[in-house]
Amino acid sequence: MKRHALQIGLSLLIMALFLAGSLRLVEFRFMEQLDLWSYDARLRVTMPGGVDPRIVIVDLDEKSLAEAGRWPWGRDRMAKLLDRLFLDYGAAVVGFDVVFGEPDTSSGLPVLERLAKDELRDTPPFRAALERLRPQLDHDQIFAEKLHSYPVVLGYYFTGHDEPAKIQISGQLPQPGFPSGVFGERKLLVGQATGYGANLKIFQDNAPAAGHFNPQVDIDGVSRRVPMLLRYQNGYYESFSLAIARTYLKLPAVAAGFAADGGKDYSGLEWLGLGARRIPVDAWGASLVPYRGEQGSFRYVSAADVLFGRLKTGELAGAIVLVGTTAPGLMDLRSTPVQSVYPGVEIHANLVAGILDQNIKQRPAYFLAVEVLSLLAIGLVLAFLLPQLSPLRSSLSVALLLIAVTGANLAAWQAGMVLPIVAPVLLILLLYALDMVYGYFTESRIKKKITGLFGQYIPPELVDEMSSNPENFTMEGENREMTVLFSDIRNFTSISEKLDPKQLTELINTYLTPMTQIIHSQRGTIDKYIGDAVMAFWGAPLHDAEHPRHALLAGLEMQQHLQVLMQEFEARGWPVFRIGVGINSGNMTVGNMGSEFRRAYTVMGDTVNLASRLESLTKQYGVGIIVGEATMKAVPEVVYRELDRVRVKGKLEPVTIYEPLGLQGTITPGTEEELALFRTMLERYHAQDWDGAELELKALLERSPRTRLYELYQERLAHFRSHPPGTEWDGVFVFTTK
Repeated sequence: MKRHALQIGLSLLIMALFLAGSLRLVEFRFMEQLDLWSYDARLRVTMPGGVDPRIVIVDLDEKSLAEAGRWPWGRDRMAKLLDRLFLDYGAAVVGFDVVFGEPDTSSGLPVLERLAKDELRDTPPFRAALERLRPQLDHDQIFAEKLHSYPVVLGYYFTGHDEPAKIQISGQLPQPGFPSGVFGERKLLVGQATGYGANLKIFQDNAPAAGHFNPQVDIDGVSRRVPMLLRYQNGYYESFSLAIARTYLKLPAVAAGFAADGGKDYSGLEWLGLGARRIPVDAWGASLVPYRGEQGSFRYVSAADVLFGRLKTGELAGAIVLVGTTAPGLMDLRSTPVQSVYPGVEIHANLVAGILDQNIKQRPAYFLAVEVLSLLAIGLVLAFLLPQLSPLRSSLSVALLLIAVTGANLAAWQAGMVLPIVAPVLLILLLYALDMVYGYFTESRIKKKITGLFGQYIPPELVDEMSSNPENFTMEGENREMTVLFSDIRNFTSISEKLDPKQLTELINTYLTPMTQIIHSQRGTIDKYIGDAVMAFWGAPLHDAEHPRHALLAGLEMQQHLQVLMQEFEARGWPVFRIGVGINSGNMTVGNMGSEFRRAYTVMGDTVNLASRLESLTKQYGVGIIVGEATMKAVPEVVYRELDRVRVKGKLEPVTIYEPLGLQGTITPGTEEELALFRTMLERYHAQDWDGAELELKALLERSPRTRLYELYQERLAHFRSHPPGTEWDGVFVFTTK
């Protein structure tokens, strides 16, 4: 424990910072934003979607403005709209997400009243005619009478609850939902308004209910909550959605629910009640909006279609109707978690539906205690546990803890509770990162040892990859499926005799450097240089699922690059040469082998020996590369020529050997024709049809004279004509030398 004292101390310091942030002793704005984004993500993933048929939005859309004229419409037209909604279409409740704050003068009644006061026109007949016409021309009175006749909820707005310096007073407020003194000595932490913009007194006096439609905007400008209560002077006023739900349920008032002990700075308000329904609110009296989905989660009907009678009779029977707007010019568009541009009226629709369905998430003030306790538990456990674990076990423990925390949070979400998730997850990740960084520096010697052991065999990028998990690598012997490659310069002895030692050294270095780079680029491990020969393998120390493919591509690239290299050699006056490459895949032993005096990380086994024999056979067959059958089958995207079935020295089992010609699609038509001729020749050769095989060989030699492979089979045909192999011959050629 003493060895990890510094790491534990740093972990406890990080935990203390998180606790201070949760208790609002310090402010971490980025964490607040992350918390909001995490809420949005959970909301979007769990939204029910679909269209709620109980609530219909009568939209003052562009179509309506084009057909019925610009907004505001005359109050006589609004009265007609109410008649249509209730009498013709059967609406249960209508809520106006607009404010009727100015009198309607469109009928000309004010002009007539001024004329009636003119001494020249103030005549009994004129006054009589005016009084007779007044009921038809007083549009505000007509609309007020309709408000009095139907269950209608008006909307209004407060000012100053989020901008205290902004004071505006117009219109008539309704009676507060909770009048002054109703809560006794409790002081609710709801928003305090300094002004309002309400409806005309004549409308407010006749409407059954009214509610404010102020949103609560978070620090990123997104509307996630709506204050269900706002305070003005000594009264508490209900929200538009709450008033609509109350009117729909035919309830006279809203109840308030408090915690048993609110504490010094907490009023204890946790819910508002509509009969048996409870509406969860936070410490500021706001409720989270239970968004169903993007815009269109409720049915939209154009106000023009309602006004001009285009709906079916009873089409809105029993529905809650909200009259609002999606027209951009009327400025009722909000940013929400589900859509950046979202109609404000649909926010109210979501809240009304949530009140009726009882699916509003709760996040009361006492959830702060849950956050503090969870941070304390997570911090203490990880601070003392992680230093004792290996990196693998630390990662596993952290992963399980993250799954547990996330799972518990999602389970709480499904149960209707919004628990904090960002702070616990960030604390886990930071403590894990501290453990990894601390372990990186304290375990650097192990990583340096890995680099020292394997750096001479493999490229630096693979060393870095191994260093990230040093415990996974060892130089102890083990059996693995791998691929090995041998390459050798043809007639190197005669070449070396033509050069002095300095030139020979320069030539070998110039040749081996690009060959090594090619092997490294294909994730190969250099085993050793044996003079001019190179031995490399794939599949260790790093596991490589595609080791045959990488080895074969390296061999092909070595042969291709050799052509470029020989042009350079010829320009410098050096001897030019060819190389042979043998590749084989299979099980082999890999590890640190040698004596007490010197060891090397190498491979051994029959597979390795066969690869060496295949490299030697390239000279016999006059080809650049020979691969074994296992390699051929593992890399089907390469075109091969079957060369022969042979039994090499030291092995009893025959093997089929192949020459890779190139990737599929890169072989020329001429090469494909020649390959087909050779296959036919080989079939006749195995069938002991010497004459037929010779005819094919002649055709091949005409196409490619002095080809060693074709000459080899000519020699064999001549031998078998005079020394027939017999009927039991299996087509295998036996090599008696290496």
